[in-house]
Amino acid sequence: MLPLLVAAGTALAVLVVDLITQPRWRWPLGVGLLGAVATAVTAALTEPRQIGTFCAGLAAPGSDAIMPVDCALIFDSRARLVSVLVAALTVGALLLYVPALRRGDAPAGETVFLFACAMTGGVALAAAGDLITLIVALETLTIPLYALVALHRRRAGEAAAAAVTFFANSVAATAVTLLGAALLYLASGTVQLRGLVSAPLFATGQWRPVALTGLALILVGLGFKVAAAPLHAWAPATYEGAPVPVAAFLSTASKLGGVVAILIIIDGVLATGAAGDDRSMFVTAGITLAVLAALSMLIGTLVALRQRRTVRLLAWSSIAQAGFILAPLGGLTGLALAGQADGLLDAALEYTVFFLVLELAAFSAVVALRPDEPDGGTLADLRGLGRTAPWRAAALTFALVGLAGLPPMLAGLFAKITVIQALLRVDSYRLAVLVALVSVVGLAVYWRPIAALYRSADASDASGVAARVAWAPAAALGLATAAGLLLAVAPQLVYSAVTAWR
Repeated sequence: MLPLLVAAGTALAVLVVDLITQPRWRWPLGVGLLGAVATAVTAALTEPRQIGTFCAGLAAPGSDAIMPVDCALIFDSRARLVSVLVAALTVGALLLYVPALRRGDAPAGETVFLFACAMTGGVALAAAGDLITLIVALETLTIPLYALVALHRRRAGEAAAAAVTFFANSVAATAVTLLGAALLYLASGTVQLRGLVSAPLFATGQWRPVALTGLALILVGLGFKVAAAPLHAWAPATYEGAPVPVAAFLSTASKLGGVVAILIIIDGVLATGAAGDDRSMFVTAGITLAVLAALSMLIGTLVALRQRRTVRLLAWSSIAQAGFILAPLGGLTGLALAGQADGLLDAALEYTVFFLVLELAAFSAVVALRPDEPDGGTLADLRGLGRTAPWRAAALTFALVGLAGLPPMLAGLFAKITVIQALLRVDSYRLAVLVALVSVVGLAVYWRPIAALYRSADASDASGVAARVAWAPAAALGLATAAGLLLAVAPQLVYSAVTAWR
């Protein structure tokens, strides 16, 4: 529990430091950054285990020894990877927020405290072993974001409307998720995900329809967290109205939380589908996720082609990327054994890691190119910046090329290939072809901002002149770009970290 305790301690420390040092904004920011780094380091150094804490007790057959099973928190290799990612994304978001805190656009103590609370939820979610822990941790990650979206003085009107939109949709999605969890508990008699396979009620046929309905509802509710179509309506308005650093956190850490929750549910529940000839659990999960993936890829890509505002284009691009993340899980419909699902789950998590690095780099570049503005502006505002801010423009180009899946940003190309290979291994040819076709169409989405960067600015306006960037957004951009370059030349780092989950 040490990574979780460090994350929670960071939030409390920020709260206390802010009370003592007001109105100095650097102290809570420094404590938040140090705490996030400490969380990442602690998670990386903590030895992963298959047995966690808050465990039930079970006597081994033929023995009096009590073995801990069905734990609420299990810090395995997956939890370590996700905890490090959540903490790193928190560091990036805080660095991007530094110019706004310096200008007094948002209260430093409250802002950093909310980021630390969201980080705590992400770390808890990474190690969740039962439905209660998973849902509470996911809400702990999400609820602080309602306030973060609205907590900006220069964008009070747009930010408040975006926060209300986000809140209303999130409440509905949470209700659907809770209903699904209740039905799954009704059918199985347990909230422990790893204990479902041995649940006495789950094996009986009369409870199977209830379990299938619960599974579908949980996946649909969690689809909101990853902004998967048709549950995506909140994302463009929320990203556009929120401060750009918060939009970056929503598009990365919040999406990571939704993906991890889906993977935990599938990893725990699908073990029950291997009993006998009943493949209904595979089929239900596969069809639900395949529909979400296909709609997300198509709607996100096609609508992104018509966007003129930079953050809104990235929002629709993020919806399309959610489809690529969920696409491998759509191949569950063709499986007959639970063990075959491992490759699909690994492919989804691998794509997520590649996407997070590239998405953070893209948002960091937008902030670095417009450091004095509270929003990302329009594509027309990018004109000429390729000449006046060549390194920042090159970093944005590099990130967009990676999201498109083109060389030389090989991280994005490896991500696309990983998804297609996973689908082909389970004979899911239709979904693999759809992924390939949408990837080709998506090239036009990312070409537009790249073309704007290197197009001559109009002499009649002020576009094309880049303001000087502060050290913090420049540091976030440099770190994200360096991580993308590292994954481009050494993608095995991601593959090794993800397969260690097993």
